[in-house]
Amino acid sequence: MSTAAHKSPVTDWTVVVPVVALLALVFSWGRDLPGFAVALVALCLGGAVLAAVHHAEVVALRVGEPFGSLVLAVAVTVIEVALIVTLMADGGDKTASLARDTVFAAVMITCNGIVGLSLLVGALRNRVAVFNAEGSGAALATVATLAVLSLVLPTFTTSKPGPEFSTAQLAFAAVASLALYGLFIAVQTVRHRDYFLPVATEADRRRASAAAARAKKPDGTGEAVDGAAADDGQGGEHAAPPTSRATLVSLGLLLVALVAVVGDAKAVSPTIEAAVAGAGLPNAVVGVIIALLVLAPETLAAVRAARRDRVQTSLNLGYGSAIASIGLTIPAIALASVWLSGPLLLGLGPIHMVLLALTVVVSALTIAPGRATLLQGGVHLVVLAAYLFLAVSP
Repeated sequence: MSTAAHKSPVTDWTVVVPVVALLALVFSWGRDLPGFAVALVALCLGGAVLAAVHHAEVVALRVGEPFGSLVLAVAVTVIEVALIVTLMADGGDKTASLARDTVFAAVMITCNGIVGLSLLVGALRNRVAVFNAEGSGAALATVATLAVLSLVLPTFTTSKPGPEFSTAQLAFAAVASLALYGLFIAVQTVRHRDYFLPVATEADRRRASAAAARAKKPDGTGEAVDGAAADDGQGGEHAAPPTSRATLVSLGLLLVALVAVVGDAKAVSPTIEAAVAGAGLPNAVVGVIIALLVLAPETLAAVRAARRDRVQTSLNLGYGSAIASIGLTIPAIALASVWLSGPLLLGLGPIHMVLLALTVVVSALTIAPGRATLLQGGVHLVVLAAYLFLAVSP
C-alpha cells in the first residue's frame, strides 16, 4: 500500500507556519517594533490565518457539521475575548469603548461580510444559494436579541450617565447573554442539529447515487454512501476522514494558529494605531481593523465552504461567530469589570443603531425563503461597506 494513501492531512507548511507565527508573537510581545519587523509579523499573521483555516477543515471533516463550524467560531472568540480584556487592562480610560467597538464590528463583519460573501459565492456557483431557513433564522434571532440587550439598551438606561449599564444591569446582561448562548449551542448541536446541516442539492444527490453505485459489491449488496460524506462539493469524493491522532494534532495546531493570529494582530496594533492617528481617522477604526484581522480565518473558511455548495456551513460560521462574540464577550467583560478601572461604554450611537436595525431587517428578508441570489449577497456587502465608510468618515 502506498505511503501517499496514509499521508496525514496535516501538511508540512501547516505545521511550520503556526509555530513560526507563535515565535514571532513571543519575540514581538511588548516591544516597539521597527518597520521591517512589523512587516514580518504581518506576514506571519497571514500565514497563520491560512493554517487555521486548514486545520479547522480537518477537524470539521472528522466531527461533521455543525460541530466543525462551532469549533472554529468558539476558538476564535475565546481568544478574541482574552485580547479585549488584556487591551482594556493595559489601556485605561482610552479603551472604555473597546469592547463595544470590537463586538459591534464583529457583528457587522459576520452578519454582512461573511454572510454576503458566502451568498455571493454560492449564487455565482449555482445561480441560487440554498440553505436551511429554520436554523439560520434561529441564529439570526439570537444575534438580534443579544445585540439589542447588550449594545442598544445601555444607550437608553438612566441608572448611570452615558451609554453605560449599572452594575446590576451589566450582571443581568451577562447572565442573559451566557444563557442564550448556551441555549443556542444546545439547539444547534443536539435537539435540532438537522436545522444546521447543509441542504443537499440536486447535484449532491446525483453524485451520491453514483458513489453508492460504485461502492456496491459485485453481488449487488453494499451500503449506500451518504451524500454529504461522498461529495466535496466540487464533483469529487471526500478523502477518508482523518484519524483521531491527526484530528487531535490539527486541533492543537488550530489553537496555536489562532493564538498567533490574535497575538500578532495585537503586536501590529500600535503601528495601526499610529497610522490611524496620523491619518486623522477616528480611534474606532483601530477596532474595525483588528476585528477584520481576527475574523479572517472564519471568513476564508466560510467562502471555501460556499464554493463547495455548503452555504449552510458558511452561515453557521457567520451567525455562530456573531453569537459567540456577544455571548462570551459581555460575560467576560462583566467579570473583568470587577478589577478594571474606568467607565465601560457599551451603548451604540444613532448611526450604528440604524445600521444594526438595517442589518437585522435585511438579514430576516434574506433568510426567510431559504434561498438567495446575487442580489441578497450584494445588499449585505453594501451594508458592510456603509459601516466601514462611516467608521472612517462618521
